[in-house]
Amino acid sequence: MRARDVMSNGVMSLAADATMIEAARLLVNCHVSAMPVVDEAGRMVGIVSEADLLGCMADADEATVGCPAVNSRKVADMMTRDVITADEDTPVTALAKLMTERRVKRLPILRDGAVVGIVSRIDLLRALISSNPASGDGEAAPRRDDQLRREISAACQGRTWSQARQLDVVVNGGVAHLWGVAPSDLVRNAYRAAAQNVPGVTAVEVHMHIVPPPAIRLGL
Repeated sequence: MRARDVMSNGVMSLAADATMIEAARLLVNCHVSAMPVVDEAGRMVGIVSEADLLGCMADADEATVGCPAVNSRKVADMMTRDVITADEDTPVTALAKLMTERRVKRLPILRDGAVVGIVSRIDLLRALISSNPASGDGEAAPRRDDQLRREISAACQGRTWSQARQLDVVVNGGVAHLWGVAPSDLVRNAYRAAAQNVPGVTAVEVHMHIVPPPAIRLGL
């Protein structure tokens, strides 16, 4: 398996001239701990993390944390510029070695300088769980798995039941593995059925957790 098979697609990014408060809002709303920073041409120039933002807060005193001068600081002034990256064809074993040796939690995946995905430690653990012998027909199997992954992701989007959070899809040897958080068994089963209906999928394993939405509290 390679980076393209396990990376999280649809990566959000920040413009280099975004402000600190804009970065904080996007990280919180997207439920991520870091985000790539891109220039006007869409090429990656750095990455900004929770630690970078907290560092800016730590440099300010309590009276100035919420003031415009602090909140308007640019992402380019606080981001990490020396970012460890990989390309789509990097084997997962090489990704694991790179993360371990360089002590990083995530690797942006680039294509011609643009970010096309992110591989995190949890993505590699998911790859380990979902690993099974591929169909054994050379380079055709990885290409087919990549195509199936895209088709399954498309089949699970824009539906009335598309309510899962942090959805991720891994396909290995025609076997689809679905990850994420669903609000009910009914929704989880809908994702399973959608994946099973994609031609070429030989089996579906659903690893989604069920977390019901918070109950509505009525005022007394």
